[in-house]
Amino acid sequence: MKDDYFALFGLPARFTVDEAALDAAYRTVQSQAHPDRFAHAGDAERRVAMQWAAHANEAYRTLRQPLKRAIYLLSLRGIDIQAENNTAMAPDFLMQQMEWREALQDAVQQRDAAALDALLRSLRQQKRERQSALGGLLDAGDNEAAAAAARQLMFVEKIEHDASEAIDRLEG
Repeated sequence: MKDDYFALFGLPARFTVDEAALDAAYRTVQSQAHPDRFAHAGDAERRVAMQWAAHANEAYRTLRQPLKRAIYLLSLRGIDIQAENNTAMAPDFLMQQMEWREALQDAVQQRDAAALDALLRSLRQQKRERQSALGGLLDAGDNEAAAAAARQLMFVEKIEHDASEAIDRLEG
């Protein structure tokens, strides 16, 4: 079993991933490791097949999601993004965070679905832009800047999730 998720699926270790190739490779690996294929095998073989299938599932989930893929790629390069310990961010991004949080809080308090929708659209655009920038940093090998960009993207995804949940609560 290959430990490197990219190698497992026969893909280059890059941020930009051919999603169709990833999907096809995942289906191939899953068909080879599917527990049903080992139903009549011994306990050890069934256990290995289950581990292989679980590993393939985790690899696929990681490579399908840009932020997880970026963090994984950085880990392969020996870079820990230190999301828990390193909260230092550029002042302009800290101000943007505060503005997003305030906008979210105001819209929730006012039960303003239109404001929440607008915030969510803005956050999704920010996420796309930041993913693109992160990909460029990773593919260029600028690991330290990529780690900082990944930490920022984590925040954007978190507030996007919070805004989406707020919309669901208003509608539900």
